[in-house]
Amino acid sequence: MKKLNFILIAIFLVSCGSTQMKKTNPADIKPATDSAEETIVETQETSKKDMVQLKESRIVAAVPDFSNNEGIGKIMNFLASDELQGRDSGSEGIAKAADFIEQIFSANGIKPYFENFRDTLSNFDKPAYNMVGMIEGSDPELKNEFIILGAHYDHIGRIKPKNGDEIANGANDNASGTATVLELARYFGNAEANKRSIIFALFSAEEQGLLGSKHLAKKLKNSGLNLYAMLNFEMVGVPLQHNDYLMYLTGYNLSNLAAISNSYSEQTVAGFLPKAKEFNLFNRSDNAPFHEIYNVPSHTYSTFDFTNFDHYHQVGDEADLMDFDHMANIVNVLIPVMESIINSPEKEIKYN
Repeated sequence: MKKLNFILIAIFLVSCGSTQMKKTNPADIKPATDSAEETIVETQETSKKDMVQLKESRIVAAVPDFSNNEGIGKIMNFLASDELQGRDSGSEGIAKAADFIEQIFSANGIKPYFENFRDTLSNFDKPAYNMVGMIEGSDPELKNEFIILGAHYDHIGRIKPKNGDEIANGANDNASGTATVLELARYFGNAEANKRSIIFALFSAEEQGLLGSKHLAKKLKNSGLNLYAMLNFEMVGVPLQHNDYLMYLTGYNLSNLAAISNSYSEQTVAGFLPKAKEFNLFNRSDNAPFHEIYNVPSHTYSTFDFTNFDHYHQVGDEADLMDFDHMANIVNVLIPVMESIINSPEKEIKYN
């Protein structure tokens, strides 16, 4: 998330819903390797096999075992590796992350929204770019309405060393949100299951003041894109503590998104976290520029609850602290929720 104020830092941040069905068994995935290329190839082959089984066994609102901890782990272990040097915007490390994202998009049928996947920022002093892909909707009318699924893929790079480590790897913040979007892109890229058009947006320079999302929101608005909603994912790497919902929504009371999300699952997918309102997290992530520029429902799903993670913007934000089973469960629970929202005949999500 964008840097929180000193009060917040002082307090803490120094730091399926399913009907029973025949479960899909994705092809076995090998242990994580150091090769991004091997990860992409295996992901592509897994997706093809998954989709054949999904189409054979699928029923409405069923949650398949589409994502799993090994697949999530491969993405997270690369994005949060020392090789990427903390993914600072404009750095060689984040360029490697962009290459990785582009390969996953291409391997799973995601097309560039612009001329290519790299959308160069106009408001940053170094060469930096959002990664923007899309899938056109199948409905002749609804395809003209867009939903953005987004997350920021940058972090803060190298910082003051601690115990000899100076790389702020940014696993929870926000390789976790990036992995969620990439898994949803893998699903929708192969499922042919979206009536509305979907944009998958991975933002750079969030840590510099939401610059990537500000750039894209303004650019899309100026182009006349018809945006229905922007759904963002931020810091979802570890489970919430002592809550009866899977994730919380920033700006919970601003719209009916929580109720809509929960209506498509037998569990409570989205809830209210008082701390999120207290510290105005709604305006501290990449949903905010779309809210400001488009005035359409724009929210962030998160599981950072101020008690479950104490490595915010520190070198300790490493992949080995993430709960990959939890992250895979989020993807699997979200699949029918996102699909139902994307395919609803009317615009169900509305600001209050």
